[in-house]
This record gives sequence, C-alpha cells and structure tokens, in this order.
Amino acid sequence: MVDAVHKTDVTTPVVTAARNSTTPDNASPNWRTGRKYAVRLWVVRHSRFFEWFYGRFASAFLLLHPFWKFVGYQRAERPVAFVERHVKGLLFDCRMCGQCVLSSTGMSCPMNCPKQLRNGPCGGVRADGNCEVEPDMPCVWVQAWKGAGNMVHGDAILTVQEPVNQSLRGTSSWLRVTAAAAAARSAAKEKA
Repeated sequence: MVDAVHKTDVTTPVVTAARNSTTPDNASPNWRTGRKYAVRLWVVRHSRFFEWFYGRFASAFLLLHPFWKFVGYQRAERPVAFVERHVKGLLFDCRMCGQCVLSSTGMSCPMNCPKQLRNGPCGGVRADGNCEVEPDMPCVWVQAWKGAGNMVHGDAILTVQEPVNQSLRGTSSWLRVTAAAAAARSAAKEKA
C-alpha cells in the first residue's frame, strides 16, 4: 500500500498552476505596473501642453457660463461630472476630489498619493523615486516637481493647498471653477 502512494504513472499529465486569464504569458509584473502609470507619466512629461490646453479649456467653459446658468449648475452637475470623471480619469488617474489642483502640481494629481498628501511628499520617498507605500508606483510628488519644471507657471507648486473638503468628493471641479471665475468677473465689472 505504501508503494502505491509513491508510485507515479507516466501517462498522467503534469498539472500546472492555472494562469490567470487576464495575465498575458509574456507580461512581467513590472511591465503591467509600468503600463498602469504610463498615461499619467506621459501627461506629466507633457505638462506644458496640458497647462496651455487647460487654460483654453477653462476659458471655453467660462464662455459657456450663460448656458450653465440657464440650465442650472445643479442640473448640469451630474452629466458634467460624468464626463470629467472619464476624461480626467484616463489622463490623470483622477480621484474626483472636487478640488482639482493639477495646474498647481505639475499635472500630477496629488490624490493618487496613497496618503493623499496635497502639499508635498512624505519622508518615505524611495531612492529610486518610487512611493514607500506602493514600491512599484512612481511617487506622485516626484512626478509633480518634474511636471512643474516644464510648466510656464510651475512655481504654483509652492502654493500651499487647503485640506480636502470630503463633502465635494465626486463633484465637478470644472463647474465649480467656472462658477467662481464668473462670479469674480462680474464682481470686477461692478467695481469698474
């Protein structure tokens, strides 16, 4: 009976561990991780263009203020937030905090930091520039400094940001910035 347990049959196929159907055979974990951050890092490398584009986009959105006012900012919130979530999610890995500071952080979203630090890196940035919490992820703030160095108004990274207002999570920062800019513009016209 002991011999039967140790005896192997040559015709029995060797069973290997099942591969995950979402993992390609030729993909290393580093390749998958690098691809995950590829778009975000590409945007940071091209932060000057995105700074220019965001300025034009904000101006165009401000031109639509009469439309947003007619429709109602509250009614426009849901569809605009839907579009914003998908566009900024693709480009910046946006977390929809509702208080976007991309133009002040080199087009690197600080909400991607596992610690969600909005005013600079923690003391645990690794020597290779990666995060101490997620070792395969480039530190958001190392990338922010690189992006800010490319931007015309890169010194905005020195501005201290307010803490995150969690009640605004999931809302559109595009509409909030537009409403604030429209209010400032009308206040300036009243003073003149």
